[in-house]
Amino acid sequence: MKHLTLKDKQAAAFEAMQKSSGKKLNVMQAPKITKVIITSGVGSFKDKKKIELVGDRLLKITGQKPVLRGAKKSIAAFKSREGDPMGYQVTLRGEKMWSFLEKLVHIALPRTKDFRGLSPAAVDGMGGYTVGVRENTIFPETSEEELKDVFGLGVNIVTTAGGKDSTREFLMHLGFPIKKA
Repeated sequence: MKHLTLKDKQAAAFEAMQKSSGKKLNVMQAPKITKVIITSGVGSFKDKKKIELVGDRLLKITGQKPVLRGAKKSIAAFKSREGDPMGYQVTLRGEKMWSFLEKLVHIALPRTKDFRGLSPAAVDGMGGYTVGVRENTIFPETSEEELKDVFGLGVNIVTTAGGKDSTREFLMHLGFPIKKA
């Protein structure tokens, strides 16, 4: 039997959601994952080499070069000036998005210490789901590197499923390990 990928499970998830709601929906109303945005802050690093190291590791994890984002305005309490590097951002679509999601769900999240599932409350009202990863070392590309430069990252999954409940149900049908509410 062939292993179904997350991309292949999208149509099956729509059919399952249709059966559970009891409504006949148009195929064009099927929820889809449109993009995945990965962000990582480097605000506490003042060393230029550490900032470049974060960008290099994000490149290894995602397979796409991250964009360095600067501060929008100066804030004296945080000792930041306008234009100072604050973090990296990568927007994934298409095949790179699906391969990253496969790696996240099937490899990285199970390697997380004391992992008991994703929070059902991390869904926003517009069809987005945000996962916070505390250590970049759960990804297989960075596991053997030095452990002193560990950083966290945020993964924002943008879907076309309307509200909170439909987004949560859609992601659960895709195989995301979301805890029961």
